[in-house]
Amino acid sequence: MLAPICLFTYNRLQETIKTVEALQANYLAKESILYIFSDGPKNEGDENVTAVRKYIKSIHGFLETVIIESPTNSGLAKSIIQGVSKIISKHGKAIVLEDDLITSRNFLDFMNQALDYYENSNHVFAISGFSYTLKYPKDYTFDAAFGLRSYSWGWATWKDKWETVDWEVKSYDAFIKDRQEKKDFAKGGSDLPSMLHKQMNHNINSWMIRWVYQQYRNKQLDVFPVSSKVINIGFSEDATHTNCSSLRYRTELDDSGNRVFKFSDEVQPNTYIIKQFQRKISILRRIKYKILDFFGISKFITRIKS
Repeated sequence: MLAPICLFTYNRLQETIKTVEALQANYLAKESILYIFSDGPKNEGDENVTAVRKYIKSIHGFLETVIIESPTNSGLAKSIIQGVSKIISKHGKAIVLEDDLITSRNFLDFMNQALDYYENSNHVFAISGFSYTLKYPKDYTFDAAFGLRSYSWGWATWKDKWETVDWEVKSYDAFIKDRQEKKDFAKGGSDLPSMLHKQMNHNINSWMIRWVYQQYRNKQLDVFPVSSKVINIGFSEDATHTNCSSLRYRTELDDSGNRVFKFSDEVQPNTYIIKQFQRKISILRRIKYKILDFFGISKFITRIKS
C-alpha cells in the first residue's frame, strides 16, 4: 500500500497551486490518497483563505481527495500534530507536505520505497524529500544517505516513530543543564539548541523542533535523497516560517525521471557526507546569509541565478 499524502494549506493560493500541480505530475499521484488540511482564518472573512478553499475543492488527479477544513485558526504546529496523528493512526504511515513545496515527479516513488525499505528499522526515524546539493564519494552507489536531523520540507514517517514524540518536551529541564547534551544535539545543526530554547520559552511555536529533538533522544537517523526531491518556494517577507531569502537553501531538483532507488542495508552516517551537511548548517554560514539578507544582497543573487 502506498502511503497517504497529507497536504497542509492556509492562505497562500499561488504557492498552493504550484505545490499541487507538481504533486499531480508525480508518477504515483493517481494511485495515492491525498488528504488536504485547510486551516481556518485568523480574521473572519479572510478572502485568501476563502480562495484557497475554493481551489482545493477543484483538485483532481489522485486516487481519492479528502478535504478537512478547520473552522478556526489552529496554526501550523497544532494543525500538523493533530492532522498527522489522525491520518497516521488510520494508515500506519504518512507523507507530509506544506503549501510551498515543489516536488520532483519521482518524489512519491522515493518516499514510498524508502518507507517500505526502512519500515522495520529501529535506527531510522523519518524520510526527508529535501536535501542539499552535496559531493559524494566516487564509490558511493546509493540513492540516499543518512543524516542527524529531519527536514520538514516534504517528509514521511511511521506510526510507531510518530507516537514516540513527547510534544511537551518533559526532558528539557535536564537537557538545558547538560552542556554535553546540547553539544551533541547541535551536531544535527547549530540552530537546533537555540530553536528548542525559543520553543520552550514560547518565543516560537514549532512542531518541527520538537520532532527533531525526539529524533535526537531516540538516537535515530533521517534518510534523505542524494538528489533532492523537493525545493521550497515559500521564502518571502510575508511567510510565517521562512521569511528570509531562499539562497541559503538553494538546491537542485531531481529531474532524472529515475523511479527505482537503491538503499543501504547498513544504517550508518557517512562521515564525509555528514561533515558537508554540517557546513551547510554551520553558525558561520547562518551569519553569512543573515548579513546578505539584511542588505538585500541575497535576493539580488537569487534573481540572477533564477
